[in-house]
Amino acid sequence: MSTTVRPPSPDRALALLGGLTPREFMRRHWQRKPLLVRNAIPRLVPPASRAELFALATREDVESRLVRVRNKRDWSLTQGPIARSSFPPLRQPGWTLLVQGVDLHRDAAHSLLQQFRFVPDARLDDLMISWASDGGGVGPHVDSYDVFLLQARGKRRWRIARRYDAALHERAPLEMLRRFAAEEEYVLEPGDLLYLPPSWAHEGVAVGADCVTCSIGMRAPQRGALAGELAQRLAETCDDPALYRDARQPPTAAPAEIPPTLARFAADAVRRLAADRPLVERALGEVLSEPKPRVWFTKSTARWRPRAVALDRRTRMLYDLRHVFINGEAVPVHGNDATPLRRLANERALDAGTVRRASRSVRALLAAWLAAGWLHFDVAAWPRTATPAKGRQPTRQVTP
Repeated sequence: MSTTVRPPSPDRALALLGGLTPREFMRRHWQRKPLLVRNAIPRLVPPASRAELFALATREDVESRLVRVRNKRDWSLTQGPIARSSFPPLRQPGWTLLVQGVDLHRDAAHSLLQQFRFVPDARLDDLMISWASDGGGVGPHVDSYDVFLLQARGKRRWRIARRYDAALHERAPLEMLRRFAAEEEYVLEPGDLLYLPPSWAHEGVAVGADCVTCSIGMRAPQRGALAGELAQRLAETCDDPALYRDARQPPTAAPAEIPPTLARFAADAVRRLAADRPLVERALGEVLSEPKPRVWFTKSTARWRPRAVALDRRTRMLYDLRHVFINGEAVPVHGNDATPLRRLANERALDAGTVRRASRSVRALLAAWLAAGWLHFDVAAWPRTATPAKGRQPTRQVTP
């Protein structure tokens, strides 16, 4: 069941960001420079226990990795699912378990991820949790995406650098920098947060046992890969009946050569697809709202009633000016019908009054999505707001 936490206001100062508003953070730091916030989430409770995390790592539908290091040089990697017998003893130093997409499987992790929705959902990827014994880590590396590193239990030392030698460790099973000279160093304690823009080299090492770190990662589509996905979607919806004609084709002495006229025909077909802006935008929404590969939904037998509803935590829902997109499907919307559906996408829930006032077509959509398991009746109180716990005040530190 999805939690019902309203997205942060762009102009409200957040303890999570050290007193900055999301607007200030996005202008000053986003893809520009790191931000360290001490006590960003006071009294933070890890969104999954160690036992839950280890259990997730044994499952086929969960992406996980087990990384071990000896003498700071000898690295090994085991891809999930990971048998329980493969886990080293808890007191053995130098190992890390990483579990991707915990927000898809635990409500507490999903709720924590909602606090970062000042970043568009189209960019927000998942919440990964790592558990490490003393000295555990994944080595110095560089990410191509933005990441928020939130310490949930224990301590982790982060070493970061804007400038670095890009040569990779040849024998390591991970993409790891061969030489790394840190420019700054921080030890994060529970509740502390470190934001890093893309292309900042960093290395996190557990200081002591039972180190739990939550990584909130972003989606950064690679242009070529995104173009390929869009082209596939566009081709599936293309209904252009034009056939290639070559009435003036002369006889050839080189039959293996592709005719230039056919190459021009193909290039024109691609241009025609790309020139249809509404079709491209629809394909983009479908691609961006596609659930992760290992996600599936359980159909519901609940009888539809106009009650409060909330999106399933695994559901991805976006919208543009013409459509709402949910789990890879596009639904054209216009007029008053757009308002409740966009609200559902933004707040991931609708109260009973809004559902009752919605049009018959909107209620029919909600009923279909309920049956598909994409949303559920929301039994929690509405609206739900996050109240920060009392404790030491957050402070932020900015790198030059």
